Amino acid sequence: MEAVKAEINKIPRSLSKQARRKQLIEATIKCIAEKGLSGTTMADVTQLAGLSLGIVNLHFQSKEKLLIETLSYISDEYTSGLTKIFNDKNLNTEQKILAHINFDFSRKIIDRNKLAVWFAFWGETKSRPTYLSICASYINEIANNLTALFALLKQEGNYTKVDPELVCTCYTALSDGLWLDLLMTPKGLKPAQAQLVAMHYLATQFPNHLKTRTGI
Repeated sequence: MEAVKAEINKIPRSLSKQARRKQLIEATIKCIAEKGLSGTTMADVTQLAGLSLGIVNLHFQSKEKLLIETLSYISDEYTSGLTKIFNDKNLNTEQKILAHINFDFSRKIIDRNKLAVWFAFWGETKSRPTYLSICASYINEIANNLTALFALLKQEGNYTKVDPELVCTCYTALSDGLWLDLLMTPKGLKPAQAQLVAMHYLATQFPNHLKTRTGI
């Protein structure tokens, strides 16, 4: 924790409002990963960020607003990355699906602090309607786009027995499980292995396009 605090304190004090908010959110992510949602306090965040309690109150007013902004931040980071892939006109359908898998298991996404935050918020969605709304929104957007890609590949490859919605559901459940495995057993399954597992499943559905390979 001290090493993290030292790194954050290297950030210049004269930051814009947007940059300061990002600094506080990144500190919140680290606090949640270490202490959980209920264990994280505004004092923890300000101490880690090297800022005063007044600064965090100025930007977020309350712990709940800070948590909501943190969830929105990591959700937007994930969806914006995938949206760029889906909208990239230089990629064909197969390449977009491959890029999606690569993104899902990239260092940016499988950062252990962020994974811990994801699962912390998901665990609270039943009792927190706001968390559920944010999570459901990004899940639906990604699912719709991914299902559309699977439907296109089904048509392009004449995979008559493939159900795009079912494939999307299975892939999403598999990737979520692999993320949890990477979080809980970091010395076990490696990111590259997790990526190959996800690739192997999709290769069973679209064998002429998506083949299991190393170094994908």
